Amino acid sequence: MVVFKVSRKDTTPFDGQKPGTSGLRKKVKVFVQPNYLHNFVQSTFNALTSEKVKGATLVVSGDGRYFSKEAIQIITKMSAANGVRRVWVGQNGLLSTPAVSAVIRERVGVDGSRATGAFILTASHNPGGPQEDFGIKYNMENGGPAPEGITNKIYENTTTIKEYFIAEDLPDVDITTTGVTNFTGPEGPFDVEVFDSASDYVKLMKSIFDFESIRKLISSPKFSFCYDALHGVAGAYAKRIFVEELGAQESYLLNCTPKEDFGGGHPDPNLTYAKELVARMGLGKSEPQVEPPEFGAAADGDADRNMILGKRFFVTPSDSVAIIAANAVEAIPYFSAGLKGVARSMPTSAALDVVAKHLNLKFFEVPTGWKFFGNLMDAGVCSICGEESFGTGSDHIREKDGIWAVLAWLSILAYKNRDKLGGDKLVTVEDIVHQHWATYGRHYYTRYDYENVDAGAAKELMTHLVKLQSSLSEVNKIIKGVRSDVSNVVNADEFEYKDPVDGSISSHQGIRYLFEDGSRLVFRLSGTGSEGATIRLYIEQYEKDPSKTGRLSQDALAPLVEVALKLSKMEEFTGRSAPTVIT
Repeated sequence: MVVFKVSRKDTTPFDGQKPGTSGLRKKVKVFVQPNYLHNFVQSTFNALTSEKVKGATLVVSGDGRYFSKEAIQIITKMSAANGVRRVWVGQNGLLSTPAVSAVIRERVGVDGSRATGAFILTASHNPGGPQEDFGIKYNMENGGPAPEGITNKIYENTTTIKEYFIAEDLPDVDITTTGVTNFTGPEGPFDVEVFDSASDYVKLMKSIFDFESIRKLISSPKFSFCYDALHGVAGAYAKRIFVEELGAQESYLLNCTPKEDFGGGHPDPNLTYAKELVARMGLGKSEPQVEPPEFGAAADGDADRNMILGKRFFVTPSDSVAIIAANAVEAIPYFSAGLKGVARSMPTSAALDVVAKHLNLKFFEVPTGWKFFGNLMDAGVCSICGEESFGTGSDHIREKDGIWAVLAWLSILAYKNRDKLGGDKLVTVEDIVHQHWATYGRHYYTRYDYENVDAGAAKELMTHLVKLQSSLSEVNKIIKGVRSDVSNVVNADEFEYKDPVDGSISSHQGIRYLFEDGSRLVFRLSGTGSEGATIRLYIEQYEKDPSKTGRLSQDALAPLVEVALKLSKMEEFTGRSAPTVIT
């Protein structure tokens, strides 16, 4: 057995190591600076209570992006030096973000141990590679992201850090092979267990969904699908679940080999970046050479986001969570006893609100950030939640879960087609969405992303929008000067949220303009990029008249888009005549 020593190393602080709601994200070239990662990891250990570190079990894994392998070895050696008892690593360093949450909540080690937290190595949907992005975040014992109280402490620690601890002579652990490696240090034994990345997660999915009914759907000659992992960590789960468990053909899987640079692509599951899937589903600029599959889905780098497609049909994330909630009790065994409540992030369309009202469910509107959903779930008042940025999930874990959302849709399709598998025509994704609109109305919705905007210009634009809110009569005058067919703004504010569970208040969560007819314009600065600022503009119009729910989204929203760009002076402030991405 290898015996290791603990070294104390002097260090000095770095600027800007402030973790956002999604952890710390920077370019790889920033993370590889001497002591940069070490400082953040030590600052995290110092922010946790002693019992969460000394003698604890921690998970250290991620989406496999460039620099992950080196980071795992550094964090393992620092864990040993800080008195952690054991580290669990997914084979090849791979664990999706939802799988990490599941492992913390569900996994029991060979010695009966349970994890109390995790370092997740991911920059989510951002590109990977030597010139691209890396990220790290800490999740707590409930499986969810560290709350603001902890992330603030981490940041404070990074500004004053003078030393860190590391077991330099601890040999690198082989993370390609499952098994336990035992070491001994000054505080006693220290173990590293490398375990199968998929087993715990697959077991959890099988306890939630009726795999047999999904298998019947997939085996129908009339049904086909395509799942695109965009070379992210979802590929480590796709074959096991869709092929081995559900009997799908391997040809249904696209880009399912995890790669450090995501194959040179941008692992963001939307209509802009999932080009190959979009073309295969008949939504590209040219007609596909073969008939598109009935169902398509994509994942992001760490597999917590999802995009749902039908044949030649895109399902907005806002509609997706509403449709899952409307059908969950009938179609998904886990929810058969009923839903405790539902929640959405503020920028997400109000489609879920209408379902909640119709089904008499508790409903919550929260700021962007999955930790707000986690609080509601821990309090037992929320079963299903979602956000417009392609994140959907439930209280089975405390992260959004891309594969869960795909299995939820397959379950709904299986339920709707349970008596039709021998017939002429299946109920399609498009049929399900149209049925939903007929029942609940349609929320026309789009999001414009202006990426890598000058941060100063972005702040000036937001300040301008807040100032405008002081005079709604002036706002409505501007609107009528642009489009006389757009209704008046009746309320405008900066969204503020008081958490019903812990009473904490989150301010400045987005600028809202609310119209008389139920339409909305929302402006937010996003913190998920590694440099510059991203301005997100959300445009929504509600239509109850069934004869008007079949319009093209861009046609229905064109007047509001025109108003939003004029009201915000978008081009004037940013120099951008068009968004980077439209979803």
